[in-house]
Amino acid sequence: MKIRSARADDAAFLSWVILTAGRAHVKQGIWEVILGEPEDRCLAFLELLSVTETPHLFHHSCYFIAESGNQPVAGLGGYDPSILGYPALQRAFPDVFREMELHSPEALGSNRPPRILDCIPDEVEGAWIIDSVATLPEFRRQGIAGMLLRAILEKGLQQGFRRAQINLYIGNDAAQKAYEKHGFKVLDEKRDPYFEAEIGSPGMVRMVRDL
Repeated sequence: MKIRSARADDAAFLSWVILTAGRAHVKQGIWEVILGEPEDRCLAFLELLSVTETPHLFHHSCYFIAESGNQPVAGLGGYDPSILGYPALQRAFPDVFREMELHSPEALGSNRPPRILDCIPDEVEGAWIIDSVATLPEFRRQGIAGMLLRAILEKGLQQGFRRAQINLYIGNDAAQKAYEKHGFKVLDEKRDPYFEAEIGSPGMVRMVRDL
């Protein structure tokens, strides 16, 4: 198994990683809620989003890929929220919406994030943020996500961070246990009735660990 930095030509695979991570165990993924589009359109949107000129948290440059026999089998992202957080994502959105011929008053031409994002936990000050991990079904339970996690934590440490944060849906017990094995601890929860109605989870858990 090889761990490497993602490239622009990984865009199609990264779109699957981001969409799958956003679904986790819930009834409807966060990207389906934000975009209001079927799966193929969401994947096309995320593929374009991962290669925008403006870097942001879903840009390919933030990701590591696990590769088996030159085939991408898993991916995971990590980023500095002060540089690549939601404001950077907001700047990248318009070009993708235009190319996709989508028109969303919440996410395009507005400084107000989509309502569904109100339940996303705030960043812990000075934390390296881990985001969007997914593994192809046939490669799960082989420790690949753990390999990616160790690599992305090391990247954060090399960039000067001393703490890492990861957010997950309340009720995603398998993921929570996996992160606890890697030293993460629950800091708090953020709940929202609108989020629960749309997503199928009461909210999100914020987990942290020292690097």
